[in-house]
Amino acid sequence: MRIFRHYEEIPAEFRGGVIALGNFDGVHRGHQVVIGEAMRHARALGRPAAVMTFEPHPRRLFQPDQPPFTLTPLRTKTHHIEALGVDFIYLQHFDRAFAAFTAEQFVDVVLCQGLAVSHVVVGDDYMFGARRSGSAAVLKEMAVSRGFGVTSVPPVHDQDGSVFSSTRARKALVEARPQEATHVLGRPWEIEGRVEHGDKRGRTIGFPTANLALGDYQRPAAGVYAIRAGVDQGAQTRWFDGVANYGRRPTFDKTDELLEVHLFDFDGDLYHQHLRVQMIDFLRPERTFSGLDALKAQIIADAEQARIILAAQPAGN
Repeated sequence: MRIFRHYEEIPAEFRGGVIALGNFDGVHRGHQVVIGEAMRHARALGRPAAVMTFEPHPRRLFQPDQPPFTLTPLRTKTHHIEALGVDFIYLQHFDRAFAAFTAEQFVDVVLCQGLAVSHVVVGDDYMFGARRSGSAAVLKEMAVSRGFGVTSVPPVHDQDGSVFSSTRARKALVEARPQEATHVLGRPWEIEGRVEHGDKRGRTIGFPTANLALGDYQRPAAGVYAIRAGVDQGAQTRWFDGVANYGRRPTFDKTDELLEVHLFDFDGDLYHQHLRVQMIDFLRPERTFSGLDALKAQIIADAEQARIILAAQPAGN
């Protein structure tokens, strides 16, 4: 899958595609329907299927002091979009200059001149242009005179009528319901990054951990989770069951937030390796222990509970 970063420099052979437009944070089941509709139109028209997304998220530009909220950073997002089978991603840098484009400028300069779109697919609630002046209805009106088609996709609901949305996934994570987030996303929510050096205290009690900083990720509820972790081994990712603690580690008077991951049946050095951590289920809130013995006893109990939960959950990738 090719990734293009400048709409002004798209090679001729990659113009004229069917484009799904959106931020697609989380690439949840609603997003998957939008992208799938773009792929359906592309195959019918004999055109390439592409996604155009925006980095950083517009909320980060307009509300820079907002707490972290990202479900899928760029690397993760492109990984999930690629898995859906699209041919290209057009990655638009979202800065003040781009945010100042009017709805008409976005259509004429980006979609028509830059990408020469043949068809565009958006969610019904898609907004674009300066001050969010453009909507799916406005886009359809503009498309008539410019010679491309538009499909707007209504919200996608589950069986109980709840809409699949990034907001719903974030709320589930904050409220310690990772299984609900899995339902919304269509896969377990992942945190990925490079393993950092910690204080190595886990090794002294027989539970060595791989430590990840969350950066711009949405913060889940503090506590202990049953997890699966993918370790990059060349072109392959090898998965291990495990248990993880996210929080500030109050037993040791720590104040920085950290995800500490212990892998079952793993023997090796993970420092500086890339790790993918899937949050499968929530075991308990974070709490303060009276000492190392009490903490170790609880970790043993957490690990046993995690093994039982994970044995009943099918592994994926």
